[in-house]
Amino acid sequence: MHITFAFLFATTAAVISCNAAVCASAPPASSTQYWITQPVDHFGGAGGATWQQQYLVNATFYQPGGPIYVSTPGESPVNARYIDKSHFTSLAQRTNGLLVTIEHRYFGASNPMPDLSGASLRFLTIENALADFAAFIRVAKRTPSSVFPIPVVANARVIFGGGSYSGNVAAWMRAKYPDLVLGAWASSAIVYGRLQNYQFDLSFGRHLAQLGCAQRVSQAVSEVDTILLSKNSTQLANMQAKFGIPALSASDSAGLLAAIITIYSMTPVTMVGDQLGSGVCSFFGDTTIKATDAYAAAVRSTIQQAGLTQQALIQIGDSSLGIDNYELGQVNRVWYYMSCTWFGNWQIAPPRDTMLKGYRSQLVNMAYFQTNCPKKFGSGIPVPVDVAAYNRKWFSNLNGVSNVFYTGGSLDIWRDTTVTTSYGTILPPARGSLAVLIDGATHAQDLGADYPSDLGSVRRARSLGDALVKQWLA
Repeated sequence: MHITFAFLFATTAAVISCNAAVCASAPPASSTQYWITQPVDHFGGAGGATWQQQYLVNATFYQPGGPIYVSTPGESPVNARYIDKSHFTSLAQRTNGLLVTIEHRYFGASNPMPDLSGASLRFLTIENALADFAAFIRVAKRTPSSVFPIPVVANARVIFGGGSYSGNVAAWMRAKYPDLVLGAWASSAIVYGRLQNYQFDLSFGRHLAQLGCAQRVSQAVSEVDTILLSKNSTQLANMQAKFGIPALSASDSAGLLAAIITIYSMTPVTMVGDQLGSGVCSFFGDTTIKATDAYAAAVRSTIQQAGLTQQALIQIGDSSLGIDNYELGQVNRVWYYMSCTWFGNWQIAPPRDTMLKGYRSQLVNMAYFQTNCPKKFGSGIPVPVDVAAYNRKWFSNLNGVSNVFYTGGSLDIWRDTTVTTSYGTILPPARGSLAVLIDGATHAQDLGADYPSDLGSVRRARSLGDALVKQWLA
């Protein structure tokens, strides 16, 4: 009963700030910012305090009776590309739909609290995040004129979509609010939590193996580990200079190298190429060059191609920066808090007792990550996070949920946290739901913008999803 009243409060508290002159004219640009007032805590824990949540609208294709396609960037700031340059844009055009992308609390400009201290982050819960989106959808259905810049028919059907963590949100919204969300497109949704996510590293290795350089990359990582584990400051400094990375501790250097070497694993594989091949494996083809030298060349090239300054590398690699900084806009700190309190998914090297080949340093282990949790967010943060409880609550609630389209790439680095794992589909089929493994694809490729160079497998997956959405709408 308390939860029901809290949701009612969220609905009545939702207020839109919209310039009357703009709202009365033709659809404004998709980059136009809109704001909705939300409770800091939908469950009454913040004394009725409120905050402003940002969203963007693309009303170009809308015709009366068309659906509303809702998305969230998840752990990224809101951007017009989510409604202008995604597969949902094409789908909206064909179905006379309206597109909305809503910023997730604590990311971008949507901040319920004035800082990112541990005390402020206590309102970053899955329940609150989902209630934010539910509150918006309720208003959009009941009084659309208060949130949209053009006339929209009341009680429009809503399809929620997202990739990666925002794919989780899409699936959870369908599971928790089926009265508000007709269906969900969950691309590469990382719905299954793992405390020790060394499967992330193994997925990376499978992609390298397909490109023919897995053995050499693993060898190079092992050779660099000899230096990192030696505690020899001179050798460490020489190695850092060779790789073009800043003078960090051995463990932070290991973490930085792991982040750099996997950058291209998230880029789409297309008919014209695979950037992991050109960005990493191409450096390991000449076997007359030492594996470590090839590794260093690949890292230096990636730093240059990505335009990463030394200060940017410090921010990526230093496990304190971006975590100790309480100022708003510290994405790393917010995501770290979610890992500490929600789903774990610590991206570590395969533990030695698994006897599995790894592609990141042994220094990138559980101690490297989770010991920071109580240090950064307060002594009340449990270590380790109870991933089993998370899965019981947030993975199990997806069992039997209808009208969800799950996709995952066979080369997705997050594959073993998705529904389409390397061990098979881990959710039984439900009415109106479908899980598709996209051969040769990486992370959330199907929700990207449609291009002629897209893999045939990606196009086929989109066709299946489009047909399913039309079935839901019918």
